[in-house]
Amino acid sequence: MNVNTASYHHPTAWDTTFEPMSLPEMLARTVAFNPDAPFLHFLGRTYSYGEVEREAKSFAAGLIALGVEQGDRIGLFLPNVPIYASAYYGAMMAGAVVVNFSPLYSVEELAWQVGDSGTKVLVTLDVPELYGTAAKVLAESELETLIVGSLSEMLPPLKGLALKLFKRSQIADVAWGPDTLKWSDTLKPWPQGEATLDTREDLALLQYTGGTTGRPKGAMLGHSQLTLNAQQVAAINPDEDPRKEVFMGALPFFHVFANTALLNHAVAAGASIAMVPRFEAKQVLKTIEKYKATGFPGVPTMFQALLDHPDLKKTDLSSLKVCISGGAPMPAQVHTRFEEVTGVRVVEGYGLTESAGVVSTNPYEGTRKKGTIGQLVAGTEIILLDKEDPSKLAPDGEPGELAIHGPQVMRGYWQRPETDAEIFVERDGKRYLRTGDVAVMDEDGFLEIVDRIKDMIAVGGFKVFPSVVEDAILKHEAVKEALVIGVPDDYKGEVPRAYVTLEDPETDIGADALKGWLNDRIGKHERVDQVVIRKELPRTIIGKLDRKALRAEVL
Repeated sequence: MNVNTASYHHPTAWDTTFEPMSLPEMLARTVAFNPDAPFLHFLGRTYSYGEVEREAKSFAAGLIALGVEQGDRIGLFLPNVPIYASAYYGAMMAGAVVVNFSPLYSVEELAWQVGDSGTKVLVTLDVPELYGTAAKVLAESELETLIVGSLSEMLPPLKGLALKLFKRSQIADVAWGPDTLKWSDTLKPWPQGEATLDTREDLALLQYTGGTTGRPKGAMLGHSQLTLNAQQVAAINPDEDPRKEVFMGALPFFHVFANTALLNHAVAAGASIAMVPRFEAKQVLKTIEKYKATGFPGVPTMFQALLDHPDLKKTDLSSLKVCISGGAPMPAQVHTRFEEVTGVRVVEGYGLTESAGVVSTNPYEGTRKKGTIGQLVAGTEIILLDKEDPSKLAPDGEPGELAIHGPQVMRGYWQRPETDAEIFVERDGKRYLRTGDVAVMDEDGFLEIVDRIKDMIAVGGFKVFPSVVEDAILKHEAVKEALVIGVPDDYKGEVPRAYVTLEDPETDIGADALKGWLNDRIGKHERVDQVVIRKELPRTIIGKLDRKALRAEVL
């Protein structure tokens, strides 16, 4: 199902084709155009494209000196800091595959994904929370080397000195040794020539996602998927000189949305990123004003937080041309109010990890339709599958499961061939990715998500897997059974809520005590808003716990 090209409102034609290339090649092209152009603005310090490329090459040389070979996995356990970009592109220059890890992960979550991916080297930061988790994983897993960057060295000189002198508690006491190295010590002179990358075949990134049951899975994204999606996103922008664009970098780079819509998009366009290490409304507003940000990709919770902040109305947002909301549906009242208060256009889009980040978006200018996820980016096709039988198409005019074909779609899941057989369908000689989302498309090619097949919970742009939270609470000796569902939340969109039965109904343990116990053992984004104790949970006719029935009852 192609779009109606007569009603296509993006500035670049839908049938445009883009050049596949490696990520290091894409960076090199931008550097060659103007190595002194600003790339990253970070808390008062600006890094040029040439500066980041030089550090990336030095890191690549350091990895090679450590024995890293082509195809080895290099993990990034980092917030938004400048060395993220150097490590990301540098690892690929060495021929390695990057694995993104969320700084929100617990020790157990990080250790499991390190093991599943076979990550050999992990890059992190000398922040106590991050280093503490990474050090435990180094001690308890097959991870070989931990590389620790210094936050103070990335700041402007005076800010870096102030951090060292007055905020020592914010700097981790790192146990340096043969397996724990300073970032600066790993940087080596760049050898002649870099790894020879096969743009169409070599992997670039393992981006972990999840499903309705079981552990998260690593989506295999090659260089071509990532560079083509970056070009697809750049083609949405109607600006005639994208090199002057400044993107507000509040989305975390480890998230696939930011990886494409911020980092790789900026490189493809030659734009700059005004980045913050984590989202804080006051700091984001100051950054937009200081660097005159022109575009702001974010998730709905970010826009709600800005609306709630008293500084919003006194901040100069006149440089902003557009805000792009993704990761979760944006509540209509947030959408309307943000535009009324700021005067900035907000467009909603859609994507998923398995599609390298972006599938569709409303146009930045001209026609848009609120409540929809917009029109497909160039080169992307969809079909709507029957909700009960994905081997058939949905009846004409009826909602169906959205399935995607395009150059940005992943190769498959890391070491999960049995899952690949379920997630892809063949149709007319093309391979389509099933999304688990139920959609309709109108006569103008605007898509609307109307339902969801998968049980994933969308918490402020992050995906939470009910089975992971259920497994965690079932470890409590008092808990007999558990079901976790997502419930509506004005700020985060959805939050997890746990429903449990107890081994001994007469026990005096309370729901609040169970909630505190559980939330101490899972990631921050997975934390439940309530634990509800029940005498029984709904079951199917064959006796299985029925999450669908519970959701219908509660909601």
